[in-house]
Amino acid sequence: MSNNLLKGKRGIIFGALDEQSIAWKVAEKCVEQGAAITLTNAPVAMRFGKINELGEKLNAKIIPADATNMEDLENLFTTSMEALGGKIDFVLHSIGMSMNVRKNRHYTDLNHEWMLKTMDISGISFHRVMQTAMKLDAMQEGGSVLALSYIAAQRVFPDYNEMAEAKSLLESIGRSFGYHFGVKKNVRVNTISQSPTYTTAGSGVKGFKEFFEYADKMSPLGNASADSCADYCVVMFSDLTRMVTMQNLFHDGGFSSMGMSPAVIGLDEA
Repeated sequence: MSNNLLKGKRGIIFGALDEQSIAWKVAEKCVEQGAAITLTNAPVAMRFGKINELGEKLNAKIIPADATNMEDLENLFTTSMEALGGKIDFVLHSIGMSMNVRKNRHYTDLNHEWMLKTMDISGISFHRVMQTAMKLDAMQEGGSVLALSYIAAQRVFPDYNEMAEAKSLLESIGRSFGYHFGVKKNVRVNTISQSPTYTTAGSGVKGFKEFFEYADKMSPLGNASADSCADYCVVMFSDLTRMVTMQNLFHDGGFSSMGMSPAVIGLDEA
């Protein structure tokens, strides 16, 4: 059901790979709520994803861009403004990749060159995106920028590996750049710390099934789905949240506030 929360707004969605992607769901919901968008992903990801299908479905221009390449990002924002007919109202950064995780390197035996690449792709790219948008004056006054994070930025989840540091960096960039973007352009910047979610990227983490089930039992409302995360993103892109900025917002069914749950240790609720 559409409430036209984003009617007349223009957005850029990073990271839609296939139907399992949170970014895919966000793109669908944004268009459903009245927005016009462009879609982007790294050229290598686009070769094995389904982004072309999504572009056709949503009538959204697809602009390949490596988020670690400043020239690609400049072209992305410039082309998006041309295609959408004006400045950008919202941006979703849904990007994360670790070669150490893919190659099953243990946290205590990381390849540090790969680790630097992880930081660039999964964290520093958020700064790159916003720096480019500010340089080009591409964001509309009162706009909204979001990035997707995870609670491993604050707590230890051993199998999440170096991505924990990447998410910590991502959240810090959100706060720091959020100050400057707010002062200069009244643009708000936030991160959303989402429940473990069955996505192509997320389910590649070692022990993900156990991870998912544990969080589901710990959370009073259960794990938040990709669909509900997309709804939350729509609200954060809308004018209803125009005074929320520099926050890491937990969207996790209550997991982040829990200490112990009877469900996890096999006890019935009192």
